[in-house]
Amino acid sequence: MNIAFIPARCGSKSIPHKNVKIICGKPLIYWSLLALSNSKIIDQIYVATDCKKIKDIVLDFNFKKVLIFDRKKDNATNTSTTESVMMEFINSQNFSDNDLFLLVQVTTPFTLSKDFDNAVNRIKNNKNIDSVVSCVESKRFFWTKDGNPINYDYTDRPRRQEFEGQLMENGAFYVNYINNIKTYQNRLSGNISPYIMPYYSGFEADEEDDWLVIERLMYKHVVPKQTTSKIKLFATDVDGVLTDAGLYYDNNGSELKRFNTHDGMGFQLLRENGIKTAIITSENTNIVKNRSKKLKVDYLFQGVANSKKLEVIEQICLKENIQLSEVAYIGDDINDFEALSAVKLAACPNNATQIIKNIEQIYLTEKSGGNGAVREFIEKILNDNNSLPQKKHN
Repeated sequence: MNIAFIPARCGSKSIPHKNVKIICGKPLIYWSLLALSNSKIIDQIYVATDCKKIKDIVLDFNFKKVLIFDRKKDNATNTSTTESVMMEFINSQNFSDNDLFLLVQVTTPFTLSKDFDNAVNRIKNNKNIDSVVSCVESKRFFWTKDGNPINYDYTDRPRRQEFEGQLMENGAFYVNYINNIKTYQNRLSGNISPYIMPYYSGFEADEEDDWLVIERLMYKHVVPKQTTSKIKLFATDVDGVLTDAGLYYDNNGSELKRFNTHDGMGFQLLRENGIKTAIITSENTNIVKNRSKKLKVDYLFQGVANSKKLEVIEQICLKENIQLSEVAYIGDDINDFEALSAVKLAACPNNATQIIKNIEQIYLTEKSGGNGAVREFIEKILNDNNSLPQKKHN
């Protein structure tokens, strides 16, 4: 039997709930589970977690091979080792000593089904191999902290094409026999064979900045190409987009906002074409609440912190089973930057701030905020989706 094992605890110092944070429209853990589930050689997949949220999300995927292992709380702390939860799991099961055990880490989401299959076949078909570790080739020059070169002679610096470099663990997976793990209490032992993966798989999702790099690489190398994908979710900011960014007050000091009826018809067109809609704003007013009700918006999020708009979009995507490559968003100021940079189709009114206008490939509307900019963007979306009635030619 070939068993895959994914440790996924609830806590994370660097990124809270990292294992289920959305990347490429899906929770991070989804990508490893998908590759393992599509493997021709993996029989069972266990997710070891102490977290109800992770458990519920994993089970909601409905992957047939996936099972949950409830790890002990004292084995899911910041100081717990991966080996400790591995041993907790193995000792609780009745696996054969000759069964193969794959430790898989979700923070390296680049592993494909063929990688798991090839690694397992390598160890099964070669009696001289006891365990396998995934690596990438690195042609970097390394130094110790006290200023000594590790892997080259700086007085005779080699050209990169002539430099063999070194292998670096990418943390994707480790393969070993159950008996070896029991004996040595370690994921690796004996004669270890490196399984070399592409260089880009050396990035691990441990810090916020890693997320930006990995997501772009995932779309390039892992996520199925969606050249014909259509927009399924339209999201918008309010002030400066649905309104003209002006502040109006009546004689009693009550705040007023000016909306555009053409934008309102745009929401109706989206609804008629089956596209979900969302309004996401940092403010919290009855004016926006009433306008959203009038427009029959599917999702209204008010009081959203400036840095959290993308997270809200990701939450909607998860609920609706939509990817970021199927999302359109329009915003006008710095608090929209992260969301605009992540979605498939981004737009801003022509009176948006310059930093927003400078976002790569952003669609700049001819109209300004509150004066039909949203309707203009909606018509572009529907045209791209082939959802608008075409003009008849005599």
